[in-house]
Amino acid sequence: MSKLLIIEDSADINLLLAETLRSAGFETESAYDGLNGQRAAFSGRFDLIITDIMLPYVCGDEILRSLRQKSNVPVIVISAKDMVSTKIDLLKMGADDYITKPFDLGEVVARVENALRRSGGAAAQLGEVLRYKDIELDCSDMRITVAGKELKCTAKETQILEMLMRNPNKFFTKSNIYESVWQEEYLGDDNAVKTHMSNLRSKLEKLSPGSQYIETVWGLGYRLYKVN
Repeated sequence: MSKLLIIEDSADINLLLAETLRSAGFETESAYDGLNGQRAAFSGRFDLIITDIMLPYVCGDEILRSLRQKSNVPVIVISAKDMVSTKIDLLKMGADDYITKPFDLGEVVARVENALRRSGGAAAQLGEVLRYKDIELDCSDMRITVAGKELKCTAKETQILEMLMRNPNKFFTKSNIYESVWQEEYLGDDNAVKTHMSNLRSKLEKLSPGSQYIETVWGLGYRLYKVN
């Protein structure tokens, strides 16, 4: 089980994140100021760290900067600062992801899982296999099969499918998908998401004609069709 450190001075937000991530199968520990958060971060006991920027005593960017001198542990920054320049600076500093408040809890879980997978975290090491209808996605090598036949996907198509399979009842907007998969701010151009989604659907259709996998609902986004 992956262990996560949450550094957030708002007790309500910290508790909400901790409860959500524990429900998703993670072990969590909380710190409520930058000083205690930094001490915990340097203990080496965590598989991933979530931190706010504006913290008492020691700021989140300082924790990240000092941590990157000694460790490659994945760090996700959660902040109310939504300026593109701030995100770019923190990503260049070594943050693995950046989530702007207010955030969707399901998206936080998905981004945590993605960051752990990229870093070879617990989920990947345990050979987790996601299943939906006749689709299987092996998280250890990101191999996808449909009805026993291998599905050849690009990296981004695979990430989109993984996001949907990890959250089968959740709708993802184009902006959710773009910012999670492309790791860039969504500026309203949805061609990239639409093209990848169309290609993914086409590939699924070829391997399993007549089956329905990905549902589109105008105004809500994409999700997997509910299994009866």
